[in-house]
Amino acid sequence: MITLKIDGMTCPSCATHIHDTLIQMPGVETADVSYPAGLAKVTAKNEQDTERLIAAINDLGYRATLDAPSATDAPDTPPASGVHIAVIGSGGGAMAAALKAVERGARVTLMERGTIGGTCVNIGCVPSKILIRAAHVAHMRRHSPFDNGITATATAVNQRTLHAQQQARVDELRHAKYENILEKTPAIRVVKGEARFQDAHSLVVDLAEGGRETVTFDRCLIATGARASVPAIDGLAATPYWTSTEALASDTIPARLIVIGSSVVAVELAQAFARLGSQVSILARDTLFSHDDPAIGESLTEAFRSEGIDVREQTQTQSVAYDQGVFTLQTNQGAIEAEQVLIATGRTANTDRLNLNAAGIHHDRQGRITIDAGMRTNVAHIFAAGDCTDKPQFVYVAAAGGTRAAINMTGGEATLDLTTMPAVVFSDPQIATVGLTEAQAQVQGIETESRTLTLDNVPRALANFETQGFIKLVADAKTGRLLGVQAVAGEAGELIQTAALAIRARMTVQELADQLFPYLTMVEGIKLAAQTFSKDVSMLSCCAG
Repeated sequence: MITLKIDGMTCPSCATHIHDTLIQMPGVETADVSYPAGLAKVTAKNEQDTERLIAAINDLGYRATLDAPSATDAPDTPPASGVHIAVIGSGGGAMAAALKAVERGARVTLMERGTIGGTCVNIGCVPSKILIRAAHVAHMRRHSPFDNGITATATAVNQRTLHAQQQARVDELRHAKYENILEKTPAIRVVKGEARFQDAHSLVVDLAEGGRETVTFDRCLIATGARASVPAIDGLAATPYWTSTEALASDTIPARLIVIGSSVVAVELAQAFARLGSQVSILARDTLFSHDDPAIGESLTEAFRSEGIDVREQTQTQSVAYDQGVFTLQTNQGAIEAEQVLIATGRTANTDRLNLNAAGIHHDRQGRITIDAGMRTNVAHIFAAGDCTDKPQFVYVAAAGGTRAAINMTGGEATLDLTTMPAVVFSDPQIATVGLTEAQAQVQGIETESRTLTLDNVPRALANFETQGFIKLVADAKTGRLLGVQAVAGEAGELIQTAALAIRARMTVQELADQLFPYLTMVEGIKLAAQTFSKDVSMLSCCAG
């Protein structure tokens, strides 16, 4: 059985059109095409004819892709017990894989060279969001849209106390969600040490307590994560610069901070430190979020500058010097000084010490392991998940990938579909995206129609006196089906999942506009943005349906 997802059907007649074409093709025995489901299920004498079927449907003016089974479609029956799976790493992807593998009857050896829990809980998502939240509270005490009626107060930031509070919550979550679970799961053996491949069926582990152990396996998952990437800037290596790891571990706030970078980590930490008291400059080689819809970077730059953050676009750092507690950076736009420099220019996969070549595992020039939708490497019994792969670097993608890898390592068949993957940047205003931008859709040959709703049209934003930002909807010009959403708003992260579900459900913008949304919520902005495809929302009453 070949199952194809079909985009572009607008009525049952479309399904009939596709069915009649498929059933006449050589080798096709049956064809069941569903307009509501957007699927075609075909039985053919040769299942290698998938590409031919897809081409035939595309020639009719629709868009067909192979619909592989999801994790929820995978068999629930565990394989025979005794399968031994080696898991390298202990972060989100590794833990999800280990627990799912045990659930399905496997025995797991998990190897970790550092702190149990990986990046997210220890030095990434959790501590950074705590820091960002503390900075938000400090900012709101000094400045809010209601200062005329609620007196602003001078705030004193005790970063040492804030950091201790942050670290206590990190320790608590690591113990509850990682260490405690591992201790209570006897089918997972934890080995503390650094692993590398000896060949395609065994690992050598240099043990943290001394000595060496060889671990042989039936299946293996690589989930070693990534670390901050440091550019080759003249003089930088000889200075006490920060990456995100050192920034989040700091119990002091530098008087002046220079942030080199222009994407997620750069903007999140730049704004947090600015709100905690640093004078912050961001040096962007191009613009903020230059790879996204241009409106995102423009909107965030405006917001940052209004807070006093110095955003320097088209700025390349040529050299760095450090003397008597002060960094001096020479750039193409002149010199700039600060007490601290934060490097936030991307992340590098932790694969360079795994000896991947010994197992014949392919990777790209950046060291990222190449995997398919089932998390398989080019070596059939070796899988990978998370930031060490060529997939998006989000912990929820890592965890989802780990779960699917475990299913596939234990006899199932699951894939990771990233077409409706939401992403959030925890700046203020937040940035949230899902699906395709106009540019991405056009690269795929899709004619688009889009609308951008500014937040001064959203009642909740008006009530909050926070109208900086927008919600943009991208739709298929022929069918009206929602393809993507980009939002810059105070609570954009809380509305983007609604957009993801709408795209997943193949809704049109008109269907979205017709839905009931609770009044005076930010997510109502998605409905209003959908209504702009057919109405002038400025002429609607407050809660017009």
